[in-house]
Amino acid sequence: MLGIIVTTLFVAIGSNVLLKRLNLPTIIGYIFTGTIIAYGFNLHDVANNHTLQEIAEFGIVFLMFTIGLEFSISHLKKMRYEVFVAGSLQIGLTALVVYGVSHYMLGIAQIISIVLSLAIALSSTAIVLKTFNESGEINKRHGQRALGILIMQDIAVIPILLLLGFLGSHDGDVMGILLKTLINGALLLVVLYLISKFLLERFFVSITKTNSDELFVGSILFLAIGASYFAHEMGFSYSLGAFIAGMLIAETKFKHQAEADLIPFRDLLLGVFFVTVGMQIKFDIIAQYLHIVLLVLAAILALKFIIIYGIVRLSEHKKTAFKTALTLVQVGEFSLAILELARSYSLIEAPYNQIMVVCIVISMVITPILLKNLTAITDKVIPTTDDEAIIPDYISKGIKNHVVILGYGEFGQSVARAFREEGELYVVVERDINSYHKGLANGDPIIFGNALKKEVLKSTYYKDARRIIVAIDNPKKLFEVCEMLLESVPSNKLIVKVHSYREKQALESLHIETIIVENAVTSHAALVACIHPEQKVAHV
Repeated sequence: MLGIIVTTLFVAIGSNVLLKRLNLPTIIGYIFTGTIIAYGFNLHDVANNHTLQEIAEFGIVFLMFTIGLEFSISHLKKMRYEVFVAGSLQIGLTALVVYGVSHYMLGIAQIISIVLSLAIALSSTAIVLKTFNESGEINKRHGQRALGILIMQDIAVIPILLLLGFLGSHDGDVMGILLKTLINGALLLVVLYLISKFLLERFFVSITKTNSDELFVGSILFLAIGASYFAHEMGFSYSLGAFIAGMLIAETKFKHQAEADLIPFRDLLLGVFFVTVGMQIKFDIIAQYLHIVLLVLAAILALKFIIIYGIVRLSEHKKTAFKTALTLVQVGEFSLAILELARSYSLIEAPYNQIMVVCIVISMVITPILLKNLTAITDKVIPTTDDEAIIPDYISKGIKNHVVILGYGEFGQSVARAFREEGELYVVVERDINSYHKGLANGDPIIFGNALKKEVLKSTYYKDARRIIVAIDNPKKLFEVCEMLLESVPSNKLIVKVHSYREKQALESLHIETIIVENAVTSHAALVACIHPEQKVAHV
């Protein structure tokens, strides 16, 4: 066993160093390590070892715990559409289509079709969230949409496993199982909530008073693993308990230190998980059913992309929908657990199970490559237009009490520079691509898009801004933008820069309070109007 451990570490380190030089994710290195170890030491049976799978699953547990730290209960309420509407639609539609095709078109047995449909409906929480956490894309619009759907998928694992247990026993009481699940779910939430409300803060204060880093780390491990174990005993997944525990700790001031302390454990156990995934790659099955594997894999990727794109497109831009769909096309780690449980209950026959396992692993292998090149692929397929905004990372989280600058000409650049030096929060919109790239080079939070498009303006959260500076050089477009803005914001929010008194007179019919005729001091005047609104800015 020691030789296996040493060899695993050597192969993992060597392959990941090589992959880093090739600018590829380390996840692929861990999966390849598992494949090499499995064949080198003939350990394919180890991949199906229940104890090893549980250890590997705790990589996902700690991942979900750290994700929970980033999402308080109030944040989850804001994401209710992504989680409960988009997530439920994705799972339901995918499962229905797969079931219909496999059972009615391909003639596969009903029970097997149900298992396949449920397994294919899920995506990889471990790969997507690990990659997006590292790249920072978890805070972008497509990252949030993908996260919401993944959370719903993790919740859906619970009824799916219960359903498989019922199908495997054939004599289970369906209403009894559902009632027990509802009671246990309510009990889980109530117990964890009460602990969080009345004990958690006091517990952490007592731990921090000891000034012991070891005790603090131990307490975090205790809470994460304890919540996971409690959820598991209630009939739910380990990761759901960890996610809820993370959300509750997110309400305390200790969340950042907790996350920092758990990262080493999370990354180590996630590595173990991906090694076990690699162990399940069987080249003899790939060779024997290569044409079927490729056909099934292509069909799964295409189907999930179409469904997810269609759902997200109902409420998002094309690019956001495209990125979200491409992010979640793979089949995930919980699908492997579903197939293993179905196999143990004799609900699925060997050829279907083996082909699906290979398809799942291959889809997980190609996912990090897709995620690494997500923006490049999207830009080639969907060129940026006036209707689509290129949005800086922090803007996607939602901002308030900021300043929106429409136009990045000389005046817009001067005002942006003044705000940047003062440390003020601001967002720029510019439709000229050269000016946009100049803004990026200057380090300004700039959005590429046409200010006349309402969807682009929505990306700036202009209704929550304290001031909107309109610095568009084209007089006709400037008037149209002001007219559109006044439909939803009060006139005292607007600061309009014009080139001449003639342009100023044209805007007087809109009753805008602050109109600045451009000269040497206009940048300073706009800055004063935003930061010190009590000081009246004269019409120059």
